[in-house]
Amino acid sequence: MKTDINFSYLLFLSVVAALGGFLFGYDAAVISGTISLVTTQFRLDQIQTGWFVGCALVGSIIGVLFAGKLSDRYGRKITMLIAALFFSVSGIGCAFAGGFDQLVVARVLGGVGIGVVSIVSPLYISEVSIARYRGQLVSLYQLAVTLGFLGAYLANYQLLHFSQSGASLGSGWMNTILVSEVWRGMLGFSCVPSLLFFLVVLFIPESPRWLVLKCRDDKALGVFRKIYLLSRDAVVQLSETKSVVQSESKSDWKFLLQPGILKAVLIGAAIAILGQFMGVNAVLYYGPSIFEEAGLSGGDALFSQVLVGIVNAVTTVIAVFIIDRVGRKKLVYYGVSGMVLSLLLIGFYFRFSEVLGLSNSFLLFFFLFYVFCCAISISAVIFVLLSEMYPTRIRGIAMSIAGFALWVGTYLVGQLTPWMLQNLTPAGTFLLFAFMCVPYILIVWKLVPETTGKSLEEIERYWMKK
Repeated sequence: MKTDINFSYLLFLSVVAALGGFLFGYDAAVISGTISLVTTQFRLDQIQTGWFVGCALVGSIIGVLFAGKLSDRYGRKITMLIAALFFSVSGIGCAFAGGFDQLVVARVLGGVGIGVVSIVSPLYISEVSIARYRGQLVSLYQLAVTLGFLGAYLANYQLLHFSQSGASLGSGWMNTILVSEVWRGMLGFSCVPSLLFFLVVLFIPESPRWLVLKCRDDKALGVFRKIYLLSRDAVVQLSETKSVVQSESKSDWKFLLQPGILKAVLIGAAIAILGQFMGVNAVLYYGPSIFEEAGLSGGDALFSQVLVGIVNAVTTVIAVFIIDRVGRKKLVYYGVSGMVLSLLLIGFYFRFSEVLGLSNSFLLFFFLFYVFCCAISISAVIFVLLSEMYPTRIRGIAMSIAGFALWVGTYLVGQLTPWMLQNLTPAGTFLLFAFMCVPYILIVWKLVPETTGKSLEEIERYWMKK
């Protein structure tokens, strides 16, 4: 029977939580336009450049380590507010950093915000959603991430253009931030959407499933009654959630170590870390540097990265509308197959472009095709799967474990990509990324169940039976 719901209210809650994804995307992608500027100003070597990119990822690892436990103890809403504060402090700190060390500290704080929000925002959306819309609504988080990427690329491009236009804002701090050291403006702009995120989170309720977990049934029923149009549906959902939570009598860690639940956690961690070694973050972080390696000027390289951001965002919009129709696993099969093809052809370009006289358009086309395949599959699916795979009692902890794996992988790719591009050559680097797609698709095929259309309680029972 089709349940009557207040979809507009559900959409409002999801959009507010998804704004955390915009901050994630902006803070993660803005670094791509600042690498050459910061490297030149502070005379960084390759290791230091990798550290400048990777330090925020260290913060992300720290963030995910306490995000799950924090959200399980104090609630999803409070944890999102904490993440917004980290982003705000980071943006201001980057804009006014007195040296490279202070800049790194500010970037680490922003990374903590990324790590926290990457866990709690999709988790919150998943817990307020209903089964038939959950994939679409959690995908709004990934859409917001891609819009954050695009916003960062556009801001980088416009600010660089402004700083190179000959404009002058005097000799004060505005001129330093927006003209003479424009990377400060690029990094510092994140404090604006962070403050907005903090304000709008104040207007949403706590997750009803977390409220049930804390025995606050009256408040949980109040939230369910705003989501479900019929009071009896709200009561039924409350009853089902309570029955599943009450069956979890073991402590968090003992419950986490049950064979079926442990298997789910290990699978989630595996697909989280492997997904980072398939090249997506190398493209997002080092895209301009890679385009410059192919012979484009700094401005053209940033414009090409804007195109990457546009394709990423538009494709994610498509993914939002089809993920609950096509299914999680099919999207992975189609998308990862296309990623392998495009990565092989990008490697082919760097190996044979001079011999065959291939143009930069060849590289740009397959870069964009790679981004399309990635955005329609693993980028859209990963946070949906991680937010719905685990039982309510340990959902925060389990997502922290998967998130930890994800950010360790992201850090390693961010830190090692400059070294790989130099020592493995760009061709060898992209061939390695193509190879890493194989174990990912095998794990999804053999070990991950199709969760499309299933309630969180049904998915939980599946793993407990295992």
